[in-house]
Amino acid sequence: MYFVKNNPKDCCCERHRINIPTLGWVRLKEKRYLPTTKDGWRIRSKYENLKKMKKGETAQRANIQKQKLRVQKLPQRINQIRTDYINQTIAEMVKTKPSHITIEDLNVKGMMKNRHLSKAVASQKFYEFRAKLQAKCNENGIELRVVDRWYPSSKTCHCCGTVKKDLKLSDRIFKCSCGYVEDRDLNAALNLRDAITYEVA
Repeated sequence: MYFVKNNPKDCCCERHRINIPTLGWVRLKEKRYLPTTKDGWRIRSKYENLKKMKKGETAQRANIQKQKLRVQKLPQRINQIRTDYINQTIAEMVKTKPSHITIEDLNVKGMMKNRHLSKAVASQKFYEFRAKLQAKCNENGIELRVVDRWYPSSKTCHCCGTVKKDLKLSDRIFKCSCGYVEDRDLNAALNLRDAITYEVA
C-alpha cells in the first residue's frame, strides 16, 4: 500500500507495526521492519517509480514486436515491387506493338548451381517474366521468338560478327578488335533482335 497524497501523516509507522486509520494498529511480519524515519511520500514515490518502469518495459516490448512485424513483411514487400516491375516492363514492351519480341532460353537450373549467382538469379523471377510475356504476346498477336540457350549473344560482336570466346562474366563492356565498343547487355540484345535461328513460342 502507499499513503494518501493529501494526508500522508494519517498512517503512523513503528518498528513492528503500522497504524491505518480505518483498521487501527496492524502488526508487521517482515524480514526487515519498516524504519520509523521512512515517510509515506518516499514509499509512494518508490511505488510510482516501479509502475513507470513496468509501463516502460511494456512499451519497449510493444516496439520490439512492431519492429519484428516490419522485418517479417519486408520480403513480401520486395516481392511485390519485383512483380510490379515485371508487369510494367511487359506493358511498355507490348504498348509499342512490335511485330515480334525475341528472348533467350536461359539455362536457369545451371545458373542456380553457381553459389555466387543463385540468390541473384532466384530473385529475378525469369519464369514469371517469360510466362507473363507469353500471355501478353498471345493477347496482342505478337510473335514471341525464343533463341537457343547456346547462341552466343553476349560474345558475338554486333558490328562484325566476331565471337569473343574469352569474354568473362565480369566484363560489362563489350570491346571488339574491329573498334566496336558497347554495353555487354545491349550488344546481346541487338544480336537477339537480329537472330535468324529461333523457335516461335
